[in-house]
Amino acid sequence: MRKWRHARMREQAAGYLFILPNFAGYLVFVLAPILFSLYLVFVDWEYLKGFDGIRWVGLDNFRALGSDPKFVESLQNNLVFTVISVPGSMIVGLLLAVALNKYVYMRNALRTMIFLPYMSSLAAVSVIWSVMYNSGSGPINAFLRSVGIDHPPGWLSSPHSALYAIIIMSVWMTIGYTMIIYLAGLQGISKDLYEAADIDGASKPRQLLQVTVPMLTPTTFLILVTQLIWSFQVFAPVAIMTQGGPIDSTMVLSYHIYLEAFRFYKMGYAAAMSWVLFAIIFVVTIVQWQGQKRWQNHF
Repeated sequence: MRKWRHARMREQAAGYLFILPNFAGYLVFVLAPILFSLYLVFVDWEYLKGFDGIRWVGLDNFRALGSDPKFVESLQNNLVFTVISVPGSMIVGLLLAVALNKYVYMRNALRTMIFLPYMSSLAAVSVIWSVMYNSGSGPINAFLRSVGIDHPPGWLSSPHSALYAIIIMSVWMTIGYTMIIYLAGLQGISKDLYEAADIDGASKPRQLLQVTVPMLTPTTFLILVTQLIWSFQVFAPVAIMTQGGPIDSTMVLSYHIYLEAFRFYKMGYAAAMSWVLFAIIFVVTIVQWQGQKRWQNHF
């Protein structure tokens, strides 16, 4: 019995030793920064002064958020970005998935071509789209002029169109992800349902709305949660294409946090915005989760 216990203890110790490096990395590079950022919420710290520059301010960082016009504007821009880009990516991805789920010439090649932008470097894609959006020599405006539009949009140079230009690029880049996930979901829908709908005389659009969409609800929930989280964390396209301009028209929360932390050295204020962003994402995810559970219980 004693030998068995010693062998069991050695086995458990070996298991803990195997996970120790990963656990230590998690503590050092994930948990510790999270806890430190939570502490920074309540202090004013210009990190160039070192730890001696830390000054306790309590809830002043949160009070400052309400009077910060850039924070309010970045939150509004983030909401516009999310409300347009997420449904746009999901709708286009669903339609492409439905089309490619049936027999289409060069179907595999088309799937690869549509999914390839999602696998590409976001920084490289942003640079390429910046060139395409160039108001003077970009291919998009060159095409618009060739079809008779004498004054094409300024795209990234106009505060009225810059955010929507980034949204178009983001939708183009993410439809490959939504398409692939929807394609996986379509494989689980029984063909008997479509055959029954054909017998009842349902048209293809009606089958899409009354058979395909309801059966894809769990898949839609997964895509919605992941896309919402990504949309609230959008950073690289803004940082590369517009730097928050023109006139803060593309300023989003992630980029505003970056500026406050690493350009103006307000680490405490930036940490407060980061936790507000986390709270927004957390609440939205919980609401969606509860809605999904109620829908499943209802049906």
